[in-house]
Amino acid sequence: MSGGDERALLWLTAIDPATAHARAMTLLERGDDILALRIAGLACKELGRLEEGLAFLYRALDLATGRKTADAPAEDAEWPVFSDDSWTGDARPDPYAAAKVRMNLVGLLTARGDLTGALALAEEAETVLRGEEADRLAANKACALARAGRVAEAHEVAERALAGLRQGHDRAALNGLLNNIGLARAMRGDFGGAEEALAEAVAVGEASGLRHQTAMAKGNLAFAVSRRGDVPRALRLYAEAEPDLAGERLAQCRLDQAETLIAAGLPREARPLLDAALDAARTHGYRCDVADALLLRAHAELADGDPGRAAATAATAQEAFAGQERLGWIPLAEQVLIKARWESGERSAALLADAAAAADLLGDGGWAGPAAETRIIAARVAMDLGRPSGHLLAGAGGADGPAAVRIAGWHATALERAARGDARGAVGAVRAGLETAARHAEAFGALDLRARAAGLAGELAALGLGLAGSAAELLALEERRRAIARPARLRPPADPERAGALAALRALSAAHTCDAARGGVPSVLAADLAALEAKVSAHTRRRPGGPPGPDAPEPEEIAAALGGRALVELVAIGGDLHAVTVSGGRTRRHRLGDRDAAAREAGVIRFALGRLAGADDPAALTAVAESAGRLDRLLLAPLRDGTGDRDLVIAPTGPLHGLPWAALPSLAGRPFTVVPSAAAWLRARADRPPGGHAVLVAGPGLAHAEREITALRGVHPGARVLDGPGARAEAVRDALDGAALAHVAAHGEFREGNALFSRLRLADGPLTVHDLDALAAPPRVVVLSACDIGRSAEGDAAVGMAGVLLALGAATVIASVAPVRDATTPEFMAAVHAGLASGLPPAHALAAVERSPGVAGFLCFGAG
Repeated sequence: MSGGDERALLWLTAIDPATAHARAMTLLERGDDILALRIAGLACKELGRLEEGLAFLYRALDLATGRKTADAPAEDAEWPVFSDDSWTGDARPDPYAAAKVRMNLVGLLTARGDLTGALALAEEAETVLRGEEADRLAANKACALARAGRVAEAHEVAERALAGLRQGHDRAALNGLLNNIGLARAMRGDFGGAEEALAEAVAVGEASGLRHQTAMAKGNLAFAVSRRGDVPRALRLYAEAEPDLAGERLAQCRLDQAETLIAAGLPREARPLLDAALDAARTHGYRCDVADALLLRAHAELADGDPGRAAATAATAQEAFAGQERLGWIPLAEQVLIKARWESGERSAALLADAAAAADLLGDGGWAGPAAETRIIAARVAMDLGRPSGHLLAGAGGADGPAAVRIAGWHATALERAARGDARGAVGAVRAGLETAARHAEAFGALDLRARAAGLAGELAALGLGLAGSAAELLALEERRRAIARPARLRPPADPERAGALAALRALSAAHTCDAARGGVPSVLAADLAALEAKVSAHTRRRPGGPPGPDAPEPEEIAAALGGRALVELVAIGGDLHAVTVSGGRTRRHRLGDRDAAAREAGVIRFALGRLAGADDPAALTAVAESAGRLDRLLLAPLRDGTGDRDLVIAPTGPLHGLPWAALPSLAGRPFTVVPSAAAWLRARADRPPGGHAVLVAGPGLAHAEREITALRGVHPGARVLDGPGARAEAVRDALDGAALAHVAAHGEFREGNALFSRLRLADGPLTVHDLDALAAPPRVVVLSACDIGRSAEGDAAVGMAGVLLALGAATVIASVAPVRDATTPEFMAAVHAGLASGLPPAHALAAVERSPGVAGFLCFGAG
């Protein structure tokens, strides 16, 4: 065949490996041909048939060298059978053709995990190939070096070949080389350089019609931007890349996605991707990817709180790397073993020595991020042992590297400074770490990812709160901590696929509810519902974040806004609860008592109110009274000197966000509002355009809903009413947009563990928290007359229906954090709305109505 035929077939392998394979097999029907065998081998690799591809290439090498190849696939491998009759041994050797076959074998042996063999063949081919062929070889060799863990060498080899391939005509090879350069830079921590090379790889692939290689470049670009911290963009790129990938490329893309999910705080969601990639890698003989998947699985297990299992998996990965002679990757497995020992509580001189040695090895190997992380562990161990640690922390909180490592670096620096008695310096390091966490969280548009990003700074924030001296300093640090998980206040771009998944989820949920009501066999599988929820979550997590949020408010700003009110912000420090009060221009600090005791009493009240929602229960009534009394003495009695009888703005912490505060004796008849933070209260008070309509909604299957809405029509005679079949989810959502006031009476459900799927049941299925972000202008006041729908999750991020409505711009939400009694709710709500209609602020309208236990869970959230 001519050189033009060779270029055309190689090009076809890059853009359509299935067609290339078929073309090669047609040519081979006429007899053995080195080029046809090479094309068949390369196509097989892309199609996930690695051993078959190796057999084709070794047959090509036999023909090119004129002898039987000793280093052929293992005897138990599946490969094409070639007739011995066709072998004469008389073929004239063609050194240049043999070198090109060896160049192709480098890529397949690398995937197989035979890095030594791959690099040996590369060295043989280097003595023969020249010009563009030598540059193509360099691309393959760079990949092998990177997989061997020799990242600096890989980058150097690839960079030397870049100019030649840019000037040549082989765009597929240029794309591959740019991919290798980008990956090498990302592994070394040069994320800007990695993005530059990979963006060029995408551009080259798109301009040349290289569909598969463009997809691979996008997946690699996702890997680089993920390591820089832009998880939403990475997830968008993975979603674009995956449909055009197959075989090893698809397995690698899934491994990279799994790493991204682990870094985003979603190790359990990473596991299915890891399992799928590991199964594919084992099935198709991609031994390099098997070892990589084992290492990632160890990271996932560690992130999921199982250091013992993580250590065992990391040891298995270490053995796999050793068996493949990937010596540069062995320190990465050792790092997981060290992290597992740290997470298990070991604080020994042996761990200090091992961590310091591993950090040096990682640094020498070019693994900047893991080296820094391991050095921080060594520093923490040294501090616990009373040994010097400052030399281990040089630059630990710098601007480069993953956010988790930089935050950990600031944490260790703060600890080291505190140990030296430099409290001011320690608090400064805490502030720097919290600022790093805040910038990291701002990349996320999804509320659950923001909350998990805030969790990276949990230990750091706890240290800072413990070091805080004055009340003002404690309040500032706590507000900075809570602001990290601040929900973004933005309207995301339209996403038809996500909207379609929400509509399908609504329809299936309605069918599932009907089946359950009839008592028959469900026609909708729980797995189908879970798959749709996962699709909605996946699309939501691809959303970019918004602009940076405002700085934490100063006590003077809070005091000026409060006027005659008082702020009570609860702060957990270790096992204790503290409070900061701002009242009458003064900021004070109070130690309250045991945090776990308060959480237990709150749980008792919620449970007892749940019993009372169904029927009168004297024992439950007594439990509410007794627990509420104890909580009142624990949380509010110590604050009387600081708050007097002022209206309260309460910013709870942890499980106290779900406390039915109105059950506490000293809050009976007293106006108060509950907020995620002082900053959230200030935002809720922001001026909004006057006017707007009222909306009244009655959901299905709720006995009192029609009676409740009928009563409220008299209070709001011009209201827009949606009931019966008209109370459909999208119609209700659209009616809420721009309203001044909205009241929804419906069955509600708070989803434990997945608060963004908390729901109000409407005529055609549920309206979830995910549906609300389509609102451009939420109602100023929203009343949700439903069980539990005021509850939230994700700690102080307050992720739930009330919290999201406030984040989107609602001023006040009235909702219950406990089950409610249907029979008493209509009269209670009519009285509350009468107060609102008379001009009372929501918190005053709620406080003016006498409470029974059946409605004790209703709280005012937001501006009040």
